[in-house]
Amino acid sequence: MGSQDAITLHSRKVVKPQQTQQEAIDEFWAKFTTKAPGKATTVLPQNPYTARVARKNAKAASSSSTTQASYETAAAMCRAKVEKIVRECRRVNKKYRDPHFDLEADLKLGRRDCLESLSNFDALENPGKDFKPGSAKRVVDIFDKPQFYIDGPTANDVRQGRDGDCWLMSALCTLSNKKGLIERLCVAHDQQVGVYGFVFYRDGEWISEIVDDFLYLTKSDYNEKHWERVLFDELERINPEEAYRKVYQSNSSALYFAQCQHPQETWLPLLEKCYAKAHGDYAAIEGGYGGEGIEDLTGGVTSEIFTADILDKEYFWKEELLKVNEDFLFGCSTGVWGPNANWGERKGILELHAYSIQRAVDIDGKRLLRLKNPWGKGEWKGPWSDGSKEWTPEWLEKLDHRFGDDGDFWIAYEDLLQKYQAFERTRLFDDSWQVSQIWTTVNVPWMLDYHDTHFSLRIEKPGPVVIVLCQNDQRYYRGLEGQYEFELAFRVHRHGHEDYLVRSQAPYRMRRSVNVELDLEAGDYDIRIKIDATRLNRLLPLETVVRNNAKNRREKLTRIGLAYDLAHSKGKLMESPEERAAREAHEKRLKDKELSQIKERILDRRRDDHHLNKKQYSRLQKRERKRREKQKAKNAERRSKSKKGDAEETDMADESTDKTGPLPEANSNGDGLPREVDENQESPPSHDGASRAKRRAPKSIAPADRVLQPSSLFGDTDRREPASSYYESESDGDLASLSSLSELSSHELDLQVKAYMKNQLNKPTVVTPPSLKFEDELDEFERDPWNAVVVIGLRVYHQADEEDRSKEVIELKVVRPNPYADSEDENSDATQQAAREEQDSKSKGLDVDDSAKDATLEGGVKDRKKSIVGGGGD
Repeated sequence: MGSQDAITLHSRKVVKPQQTQQEAIDEFWAKFTTKAPGKATTVLPQNPYTARVARKNAKAASSSSTTQASYETAAAMCRAKVEKIVRECRRVNKKYRDPHFDLEADLKLGRRDCLESLSNFDALENPGKDFKPGSAKRVVDIFDKPQFYIDGPTANDVRQGRDGDCWLMSALCTLSNKKGLIERLCVAHDQQVGVYGFVFYRDGEWISEIVDDFLYLTKSDYNEKHWERVLFDELERINPEEAYRKVYQSNSSALYFAQCQHPQETWLPLLEKCYAKAHGDYAAIEGGYGGEGIEDLTGGVTSEIFTADILDKEYFWKEELLKVNEDFLFGCSTGVWGPNANWGERKGILELHAYSIQRAVDIDGKRLLRLKNPWGKGEWKGPWSDGSKEWTPEWLEKLDHRFGDDGDFWIAYEDLLQKYQAFERTRLFDDSWQVSQIWTTVNVPWMLDYHDTHFSLRIEKPGPVVIVLCQNDQRYYRGLEGQYEFELAFRVHRHGHEDYLVRSQAPYRMRRSVNVELDLEAGDYDIRIKIDATRLNRLLPLETVVRNNAKNRREKLTRIGLAYDLAHSKGKLMESPEERAAREAHEKRLKDKELSQIKERILDRRRDDHHLNKKQYSRLQKRERKRREKQKAKNAERRSKSKKGDAEETDMADESTDKTGPLPEANSNGDGLPREVDENQESPPSHDGASRAKRRAPKSIAPADRVLQPSSLFGDTDRREPASSYYESESDGDLASLSSLSELSSHELDLQVKAYMKNQLNKPTVVTPPSLKFEDELDEFERDPWNAVVVIGLRVYHQADEEDRSKEVIELKVVRPNPYADSEDENSDATQQAAREEQDSKSKGLDVDDSAKDATLEGGVKDRKKSIVGGGGD
C-alpha cells in the first residue's frame, strides 16, 4: 500500500442487547412518563399573594354557606373600592384613569396589552392582533347625554361589536328576561368621576372588578392623519373637527366593540369592557359558550343537553322549557361540532352561533318560543317568522310581537328541535340553597381511569343536590394554559359501594365543568373522578411563553401571571389532620427503626471487635513464643561458644528476656488469656542479645475498639466502617477483660447512639450526580415526558329547609392514597387506614358499559350482579 493511500475507518454502531417484547414495552412506558410529576404553581418570582390566598382557601374549604353570601361579600368590596376611588379623585380634582387597563395610553403607545393576549403558538402572533380600533375616548366625550340604563337593560339593547363574543352577548340577552339579574352585576358607579364597579362569578366565588370610562372607537382622532380629515377640511370650513366628531365619534354607533341599541345608553359596552379586563384583554373573551357566560354572570350551574339525547321531548317541553326564566335560563346553539359545521345559514338560522331563549308559551295548542340573535339582526325565515302566513292580528296581540329585523323572532317547538343541536340550561340558586366547595391538585396519568384520589361527601339532611366538578377557568390566563387540556367526569357512590348512583355526562363542548342533579338521602358518599388529559404539541410549554414575553411584555405577563398564580393557589395541597397524624406516626416508626438499627450495629461492632482482638492477641502470643524460643536457642548457643562469659551475665540476659512478656502457660486465667502485667517494671541492663530481644518485644495489647482494627489486620478497608468516637472502650488496657464482654446498660447504649448520630451529621455529604446522557442519546419521550397535572374543585349545592339553613349540612373532604401504610406493623394506624382505603377502592372500577367490565368482576353470578346494580336497599 502506498504511503498516500487513505485508510478507510468504519464507524462502529452500538447495538443494544436484545430485549423481549415485554421488556421493550416496559422500558417505553418507564421513559414515557416523567419521573418528577408536577406543575408550575407560580409564574411570577417572589409572589407573596399566593400563600395568602392558599391560607384563606384552606380555612374556607368545605365550610357551607348560602349561595348569596359570596355575592354579598364581593358586592360590598366593590362598593368600597368605588367609594375609595371617588374620594381620591375628588381630592385631587381628576377623573379616574385605570392604571391597569388604560385603553387610551395602551393604544396610543402601541402596547396593545388591553387588546391582545399572550401567545402560546410558535408563530408568536398574539390573539387579538386583528383588532384595529381607531381611538379611545371617555363616555362623556362620546355620548351627548349618556345614561347607564334607559328603561332598564333589555335583550333589545344588545348589539355585538367586532369582538367574537356572541356567546357573552347571548348570555346577556338571556339574563335580561329575568328582572334584576343584569342590574346586580353593576354594583356601583360614578359617571362624573368615570368609575364603574362590576361583579362576576369565577371558579366558585364572586369577584369584583373596577374600570374607568374610556371606550374604543372605530375611527381615529381628528388630529391624526387620515383621509376623512382631509375630506372634512375641504367640505366644512367653520368647525370641521366638531363635524368630524359628530359623524364618526359620537354616541353608540361610534363604538368599536359592543354597543346598546339606544344611542345614549352605556351599560353594555362598559360591562363588556370590565369583563374583558377581568380576563386580561378583549381577545381573551373571543369564542365561548353561552352557558358558561350565564354561569359567570349569575353564579348558576349550566348543563349541556344535546337535542339528539332528549329521551322524552314532551317532558322536556313541559317540565323544563316552559319554566324558562323561573328556575332555569336557556340558550341554544348551532354548529356544536365546530369545524365540521359549515359557516352559513339555514332559513336564517346561522351556523356556529349562539341564541338565547326569551320565552316559551303553549297557547291554543301551539308550542312557540321567542329567540334572540345577539347580533341584533338575522332572523328565522320559516313558520312563525316575521311576515309569515301564521301571523294574524290576534296572534300579534297575544304574543305582543312587532315585525322588524331586530334579531327577535318566534319559532315552533318542532322547528327548534330540528334547527338547533344543543341547549344550555342554567339552574339558578336562591337563598334556599347552600354551597360547599373544596379544591386540590392531581397528577393525571396517560391511561384513562378513575383516579386514586377522590372526594368524600357527607350530607346531614336529605334533599335535592347539585354536584359540580370543575377545573380552573383558563380564560383568565390566556397564553399560560400549558400544553394539556382536560375533560372531567365523575360518579357518585354510596360510601364503600361498588355500584354507583349516577355519573356525569361527557363534556364534548363545555369542558370547564361537569355536573349532575339528583336527590340524596342523608349519609356518606364517594365522588370518584376520571380525568382525560390530551397533550397539544402545537402549543408552547408554559416556561417558553414566560421566556418569550419577560422582556417585551413585562406588564402584561405580570398581570396575567398573577391571575395564573392566584388560580393555582386554590389547589395547593394542604395536609389534613388525618394525613398529618399518619405522617407523624410513619416518621416515628422510621425513627424508632433507625435507632434500633443503630443500637444493633453498635452491639454487633462491640462483639466483632472483641472477637477480633481475642484472635489478634492469640496470634501475638504464638509469635512471641516463637521469638522467645529462637532467642533462647541463640542464647544457649552463645553461652556454649563463649568461654569467657560468666554465669552472672547469662542470668541477667535470661531475666531480661523473661520480663519482655511472660508466657501464658504458667500465669493464665484458665481460658488462655494472660493476667495483668506491670508495664512500669524496669528491665536490668543487658548485652546486645538482650537489647535486641527488648526491641523486638511486642507492644502491650490495646483496648478492643481503638487499636486492633480489622482494617489493620486484614488490609481490607471496605469490609468495615472506620473506628469513631461514638464507640466506647470495653476495657481500658486491661488484658484480662478480653476473656468476656460485659453488657451495656440502656443509658450507656443511648449515649453511644447519640454520639454515633452526631458523628454521622458531621460527616461530609457525598452527592452522587445523576447519570447524564447526551441529548442525542435520549428518545423523544425522555426529552419531553408525559406530565399532566390539573387543579380541580368540587362544589356541592344543597337545598335545605328554612330551619336548616344556618346549619352545616354538607361536609367535603379530599381522600388521597395513604403513602405511609406500613405492612410490617399490623396494629398501626396507617395499616388501619390502608384497610379503609381498600374498602374505599371498591368504588373504583370500570363503568358498566366498558367492554372490559365483565372480565374484572369476581365471584358468582349473584356477586357480579350486585357489583353492577347493588343489592337490597343500596
